[in-house]
Amino acid sequence: MAIVKMKRLRMVGMVSDREELLRRLQHMGCVEIIQPEADADDPLWACLTRPEAGGLAAAHEEKTQAERALEVLKRYAPSKGSFLAPKPGVGERDFLDEERAKGAREAAEQVNALDRRLAAIRAEENKLEAQKAVLLPWMNLDLPLETGSTPQVTIQLGTLPANIPMGQAEREVQAASELAELTEVSSDRDTRYCMLVCHTSQAEGVLEGLKALGWSRANLRDWTGSAAENLERLGRETKALQEEAASIEKKLTGMGELNAPLRQLSDLAGVDASREEARGRLMDTGQTFLLEGWVPEENWPELERALGSYPCACEVSDPAPEDYSQVPVKLKNSALTRPLNMVTEMYSLPAYGTLDPNPLMAPFFILFYGIMMADMGYGLLMMLAGAVILKKKKPGGTFGHLCGLLVLCGITTFIMGALTGGFFGDFLTQVVKLTTGGEFALPALFTPLEDTMMILVGAMCLGFVQIITGMAISFVSKLKNGQVMDAVFEEVTWWVVFAGLGLAIVGITPIVLVVGLVMVVAGPVIQNQGFGKVTGIFGSLYNHVTGYFGDILSYSRLMALMLAGSVIAQVFNTLGAIPGNIVIFLIISFAGNTLNFALNLLGCYVHDLRLQCLEYFGKFYQDGGRPFRPLNLNTKYYEVVK
Repeated sequence: MAIVKMKRLRMVGMVSDREELLRRLQHMGCVEIIQPEADADDPLWACLTRPEAGGLAAAHEEKTQAERALEVLKRYAPSKGSFLAPKPGVGERDFLDEERAKGAREAAEQVNALDRRLAAIRAEENKLEAQKAVLLPWMNLDLPLETGSTPQVTIQLGTLPANIPMGQAEREVQAASELAELTEVSSDRDTRYCMLVCHTSQAEGVLEGLKALGWSRANLRDWTGSAAENLERLGRETKALQEEAASIEKKLTGMGELNAPLRQLSDLAGVDASREEARGRLMDTGQTFLLEGWVPEENWPELERALGSYPCACEVSDPAPEDYSQVPVKLKNSALTRPLNMVTEMYSLPAYGTLDPNPLMAPFFILFYGIMMADMGYGLLMMLAGAVILKKKKPGGTFGHLCGLLVLCGITTFIMGALTGGFFGDFLTQVVKLTTGGEFALPALFTPLEDTMMILVGAMCLGFVQIITGMAISFVSKLKNGQVMDAVFEEVTWWVVFAGLGLAIVGITPIVLVVGLVMVVAGPVIQNQGFGKVTGIFGSLYNHVTGYFGDILSYSRLMALMLAGSVIAQVFNTLGAIPGNIVIFLIISFAGNTLNFALNLLGCYVHDLRLQCLEYFGKFYQDGGRPFRPLNLNTKYYEVVK
């Protein structure tokens, strides 16, 4: 239960062995490869070059193609799976098998080609529909659209606004020339589609009159044959495209079995990409390469044996204290404290060389969550949900930590619910009353509504215990780092003050409090210089008094959330019981408790997190750690069995 010790690894190997070595390191999953720090004063660095990065682009492209094919199959042939189903396992040999990968690449290309053809068909259909929309108003025109004017007769197709009466347009044409005729072919809400026939000598005057009314010539010069003939042809082409699209969609619907190899291909491409990224951090000389990285101390013996079969030179060293900021952090916890990684990672990992906060935080976080939730029914739901997901799905990472934390917090929630007599509020009391008319109440050591002050005092006492614990951790850390005076005048001083206050309140003796106040004054006087002695005294008093008082008062939220959750549950149960019908009661109670449960799940987590990160961590925690990210077989869809 600590921060894993790291070793800095430097290795020089043969370029001919580079790919095999990288694959071996990826298989072992215990080395984080980093960028070597260049030494500008060393002329040998000028001879080093970066490996070519073409493989990285190819791996990313392959992953993109696989994911694109999976998205296509998700629309037409989605794979059936359960939320609780764990990631399927695949042997490492099968996972890395090139023949299987080749088949999956061909499948991805086939699926993507069909999808591209579907996209082309859709674009062509849209184009045909646009052409139909242009021709449809001229469908009743029994005249080839390519019909043009002659030296004696001008023929022109065009449109007029629908708000221009046809009679007005005809009169305008007749007024311009008796050798002209305007015929309406069709009309819609916005436009009139017309054909103008007139003697060529009169065309200019007639068109000027029509343009004054909003005449616009139709652009149909690229068409041959009548509009009806062209619409019939476009209909045949559209039908053929639809049949082809239906055939492709049917084919895609039958490709559900390709989901598995495509997912494996996506994972394999991701693994290849991570290896290529690591490869890009190496330095080459043409014949040899330089690798630098970090390896956990506990993994070094196994790694050393694995590298012994290669002609390479390795060196490991402990990081110097001044380099701790560059060292990655890996936490090693027990099953009880591991779920708290979720909380730590959400805040910030501890700096290398400091304390792992998980074992120090776990008892408080889990207990405080149970105090705030405090309901047997909610606790049972939390334990059941977390345990079922862990057993069935076997999740890893943050989601796995969340489920583990749900189980642990569910246990304390159930215990605190048993102490307060809460089971979905007063659900059982109302059920008994509605069904038998009798009285029933679960036994309780105390209740939030009746013992509010006691719960408030208890919550602040628990907060005081956590703050004292944080101070004790800080005290030990300072002593280990040789900061004896800081430990004495920071933690010991205020322990004496707290003890003195307690003794003075119970009337035993005020001497301890006086000693504590003397130490409060002596600390800034001894540690500061000049005028800083005076300002240090007032600053120390103000910061510590207000700080500790505010921190302890913050723990009143334990009582507040316990009270709020209990009251809300009882309110919904009471509302459901008003009609006197058990069915209506169950419906309203279920809806209300579901809402209350969901709100409390999030609310208790947020407030518990605040108590840990601000009130507790502020006493001893040093954050800023960088997570350890080794070269590994990280996958999304499959669990690689090594």
